[in-house]
Amino acid sequence: MKKARYLIDKPNHYMADPSAHIFNGKIYIYPSHDIDAGIPENDNGDHFDMRDYHVFSMDDIDGEVTDHGVILSVKDIPWAGRQLWDSDVAEKDGKYYLYFSLKDRNDVFHIGVAVSDKPEGPFIAESHPMLGSYSIDPCVYKADDGNYYMYFGGLWGGQLQRYRNNKAIECGHEPADDEPALCAKVAKLSDDMLEFAEEPRDVLIVDKDGNPLKAGDHDRRFFEASWLHKYNGKYYFSYSTGNTHFLCYAIGDNPYGPFVYQGVILSPVVGWTTHHSIVEIKGKWYLFHHDSVPSGGKTWLRSMKVVELEYNEDGTIKTIDGGG
Repeated sequence: MKKARYLIDKPNHYMADPSAHIFNGKIYIYPSHDIDAGIPENDNGDHFDMRDYHVFSMDDIDGEVTDHGVILSVKDIPWAGRQLWDSDVAEKDGKYYLYFSLKDRNDVFHIGVAVSDKPEGPFIAESHPMLGSYSIDPCVYKADDGNYYMYFGGLWGGQLQRYRNNKAIECGHEPADDEPALCAKVAKLSDDMLEFAEEPRDVLIVDKDGNPLKAGDHDRRFFEASWLHKYNGKYYFSYSTGNTHFLCYAIGDNPYGPFVYQGVILSPVVGWTTHHSIVEIKGKWYLFHHDSVPSGGKTWLRSMKVVELEYNEDGTIKTIDGGG
């Protein structure tokens, strides 16, 4: 297994949650931008006070990384409160759509959309968040039939525990340990890419016997950081377990699932958790992720990394050592 490498060597230039895509024959990476805001660390994630997005590009996986600068800032989003968390980008008909996590002025997370004519931006935000959106960590997948699906959701600071059946509940809480775990959400997008075309559904993860993972199964249950990719005709839903720091994956037969839990992609890194993307580039697969080694282990100051991802003959993924 090859060793992961950092993508940016600038001191005090911290980027995390890298979403990588191939557009126009180049690799584009859309991360969140960590800053040291001086806010005490807590389980609600208030110390992650990100205020803008950059985009980076490479001509090939070993090539020089170009920083295209700021593509969207909190101050340019009409409905913004604070905290620009994880994002993703999709292309349709020559337009590029940036989906981002942001709190409104009531400190409630929603998912917003910004549009550009170029993958390197800049992006212009819509005047309001996506109707019916909530929580964090959007990931958009283009299926073979041309439809686009958004996966989203995150526990604790990501506020997913505040909702049931796509409705806010009075007292947000996680289920009991012996109850089914909360699920990520998935919804087909509208033709204009700006709204949901349907009510979000649960992304159900089950064990090999078909039983939903339990809320107390912290080594396997979904916490945040959805990603979907397809390999050899199967759909791979990957995600972070959050407080136990694993990147795990499950396999299904269609974009809606259910997905059968398979194992760990990445063991814990230095830092609290990780967020990733998985992309095929010139016949090889790569895992983009982050850790907090360059900042001396500060969980809110993270640096992007990339490493080759390998499959076993049966389609399972070889576990990568995160070094944590």
